[in-house]
Amino acid sequence: MQFHHHGYVSGDPRVQPAAGVGINRPEELPDEVDVLIVGTGPAGMLAAAQLSMFPDVTTRIVERRPGRLAIGQADGIQARSVETFQAFGFAERITAEAYRITEMAFWKPDPGNRANIVRAARAVDDEMGISEFPHLIVNQARVLDYFAEFAANSPSRLKPDYGYEFQGLEVASHGEYPVTVRLLRTAGPDEGQERVVRAKYVVGADGARSKVRQAIGCTLAGDQANHAWGVMDTLAVTDFPDIRTKCAIQGEKGSILLIPREGGHLFRMYVDLGEVDPATHHAVRNTGIDQIIHKANEILHPYTLDVRNVAWHSVYEVGHRLTDRFDDVLPEDRGTRTPRVFITGDACHTHSAKAGQGMNVSMQDGFNIAWKLGHVLEGRSPESLLATYSAERQVVAKNLIDFDKEWSSMMAKKPEEFEHPSDLEDFYVRTAEFPAGFMTQYAPSLIVGTDDHQGLATGFPVGKRFKSAPVVRVADTNPIHLGHHATADGRWRIYVFADPAQPGTGSATDMLAEWFAGSPESPLAATPAGADPDAWFDLKVIYQQGHTAVDISKVPAVFKPQVGPFKLTDYEKVYGTDPNADIFDERGLDRAGVVVVVRPDQYVANVLPLTATAELGAFFAQFLKPGQQPRQAVAAAR
Repeated sequence: MQFHHHGYVSGDPRVQPAAGVGINRPEELPDEVDVLIVGTGPAGMLAAAQLSMFPDVTTRIVERRPGRLAIGQADGIQARSVETFQAFGFAERITAEAYRITEMAFWKPDPGNRANIVRAARAVDDEMGISEFPHLIVNQARVLDYFAEFAANSPSRLKPDYGYEFQGLEVASHGEYPVTVRLLRTAGPDEGQERVVRAKYVVGADGARSKVRQAIGCTLAGDQANHAWGVMDTLAVTDFPDIRTKCAIQGEKGSILLIPREGGHLFRMYVDLGEVDPATHHAVRNTGIDQIIHKANEILHPYTLDVRNVAWHSVYEVGHRLTDRFDDVLPEDRGTRTPRVFITGDACHTHSAKAGQGMNVSMQDGFNIAWKLGHVLEGRSPESLLATYSAERQVVAKNLIDFDKEWSSMMAKKPEEFEHPSDLEDFYVRTAEFPAGFMTQYAPSLIVGTDDHQGLATGFPVGKRFKSAPVVRVADTNPIHLGHHATADGRWRIYVFADPAQPGTGSATDMLAEWFAGSPESPLAATPAGADPDAWFDLKVIYQQGHTAVDISKVPAVFKPQVGPFKLTDYEKVYGTDPNADIFDERGLDRAGVVVVVRPDQYVANVLPLTATAELGAFFAQFLKPGQQPRQAVAAAR
């Protein structure tokens, strides 16, 4: 965390100085906004939090409830999400209060007495070490609280506008605020009154029954699995020995997925209610809590479950549905006009809850669209950038649904239906990278390069999330994870992994630094005059030597920008290798040097040799808005 560069900070450094629309921010919802987000679920709140870091963009988020969510249905937090929380500054705090999954136990019928269940296997949750972050269980409401805190402390002082229900919208073909949105007041002294807000863009994060989706003519298409599950968050006394361990339980009477919850006492059970006859018109949804508890006890035999309190329960039928587009542009109009309305999360993809994917994938939807809207509205990028949202996220959702169909069908199988007794646990281990959130790989596009130079950085696949690794900061000798220094501030990251030469010797790294500082083709040259030289692009260098062997006084000035009103030197962009985990070895980096470009949402956008300045400049030129008034970055870097 960096602060004091604008003057001494005596209070909480997480509360940033108000700027732009955050200065004297009106409490009442304005008539005109740049971005209107509908719904304060995970996708909506993350999008709002990211957009709150663009203080010149007027963003408001409306919610039909009168206040914050008290009890959320989602609770699984995959490691990719915790990586994202790190960027928003609350990974450590939420980890401290969450339940951490380290193993999963698999229970099956006792071969000697199939009426009973026995523990058949255990599986390590992250056997391959795919992330330094844990797999957590914590209530969705707490996730929303942390995003709300981040947004409220941001320069724009963003807070949700509660008590507004979306009614409909119309998109005009012209005008500065072409989207007219009708809202209904659901709380407050003016309850029942209609309100009209005009917006440049609208993001629908309003759930599976999304009215925003309906307003742009999208429909969820898919199928119902005709299998029902009762889910309950309970406090209970039991002799089942693995009650505080995540379990897949397959008994003669059905299946249970057991998820321990935060706090040490609460746990969630997904209880198999069996096949559903479509002719009953969803009558299974009327199953009472007593019936769910009775069924759980049947499956757990010979163990018993004495439920003392139920915090929440529901019944759902597994369904897998997906929209064919995530914005308001029809397929035949693609490329002819700018999308104005976007949908995220459950508004565009629904699936079972048992793989812990809904909240996690939804948050990445929000992250993806939010930084792109910020860049377009601030004039950093052309509007064509917005078309990449639907193109990227629709594929991710399709892959998710394909995975979830297989996982949920396996969970519903009877033990004797498996070809091999270990099929379920083998699938869990073999596919661990997918539910953890690390199989997403964006295809080449305006903002994702090709894999022509992938061999230079095999551990940073182009299109996949930037997998952090240890380094040592030269100036203060602190060992850190390189990716943990990347905050959700809307900036691109450019990591220069240096050649073997020392700084200041005229090496390839030194020459690249000169290009960054002085060339009009450098992305830094597009940074607006008067802004800090790293305001748009966070440029870092990692030398192959250990930190004691790097003379920071000889490191090129572009890696030590002068920031803030006092033009103070930022020393936190220069690193050496960690002797216990050399990042060049850990991530397969070419010792001749390599540049790794990372998007604001933490995905690798390109990998290039140190000498490929023309290719690097051309890549950035694709999404730096034409006509941007450049300045020579070298002047500010000195």
